[in-house]
Amino acid sequence: MRLKGFVKKETLQIIRDPSSIAIAFVLPIILLLIFGYGVSLDAKRIPIAVVVEKPGPETNQFIAGFRRSEYFIPKHMRTIQEAMKAMKKAQVNGVVWLRENFAREYHRKDSPPISLLVNGVDANTAKIIEGYVQGVWLNWLEQHGLQNGIHLKIPVQVGYRIWYNPEVRSRNYLVPGIIAVIMTLIGALLTALVIAREWERGTMEAMLVTPITAREIILGKIIPYFILGMGGFMLSFLVSIFLFNVPMRGSFLLLLGSSSLFLLASLGMGLLISTLAKSQFVAAQVSIVVTFLPAFILSGFIFEISSMPWPIQAITHLIPARYYVSILQSAFLAGDIWKIFIPNAVALILMTIFFIGIIHKKTRKRLD
Repeated sequence: MRLKGFVKKETLQIIRDPSSIAIAFVLPIILLLIFGYGVSLDAKRIPIAVVVEKPGPETNQFIAGFRRSEYFIPKHMRTIQEAMKAMKKAQVNGVVWLRENFAREYHRKDSPPISLLVNGVDANTAKIIEGYVQGVWLNWLEQHGLQNGIHLKIPVQVGYRIWYNPEVRSRNYLVPGIIAVIMTLIGALLTALVIAREWERGTMEAMLVTPITAREIILGKIIPYFILGMGGFMLSFLVSIFLFNVPMRGSFLLLLGSSSLFLLASLGMGLLISTLAKSQFVAAQVSIVVTFLPAFILSGFIFEISSMPWPIQAITHLIPARYYVSILQSAFLAGDIWKIFIPNAVALILMTIFFIGIIHKKTRKRLD
């Protein structure tokens, strides 16, 4: 009965506090809209300068490949100096330069003089531009050879097959990952404030003189926010499926169970921070630094963990979001892969036990 009454008290506190409702239901929508529509790792419609010193049928056909491509916005410029000036001003990301002897050298069966200059400030985009230009070039060689009865001898024919994300949409990769960040915010940020709030308002002293036990205090703080957090997860899941059309290839029940484990671990981290920091301001700052930023940067959500230095890779094993992101991306894009699910779920269970155990040890019915 004591636990039931305490849970009711915390539930009423949540209902009376609009900020808790906003963090659980409004913040996920905002983050999903930002990352779903505003953030994209797809390199499309790249502005590129095209300089043709001597136009002709061959050069026109080659440049038409850029106009038909969804990856480029070709901008015709008269001289290479004009194109270089545009690239320095960041008006274009690259320059394709066809010199005046392009057609003559091609008919001699030599390599036509084509120059590609790429802005390498963003190394990833530069590599993508290089690959796309090579694709346009090979496509032109094949089409021009067929039109002129020339068999193009390519030593290796490359066949592409993309698994798990055949549309090659970065949104399918980003949206499941942002759910982990949302769950971290809901779990850690909300519970990081609850005990600190009790100390600041002076209600903790009144609570300590009641017959309620430390275990009941922990459960009473966790249960309402667990329900609130799972409501935020369901909202995020529905938005991902129906608004952003992210495929769901795994079991929903398996994903729901994994989300419950991760939320419990996040709630444990938040309560631990709240137990140690008796100020809401300090608790909020610590929760952002300790939970949100690592979940965003070190979970593999955006940055590949295998490309990080080995000391940072070792640190990522301490981040619960690392394991949850792996489960999310597998469930949404690949399906129920048990070799991925089981080790990550076990890691989340161990982290939950660890955090709850420390909280139970630190929570004493004393004022000191």
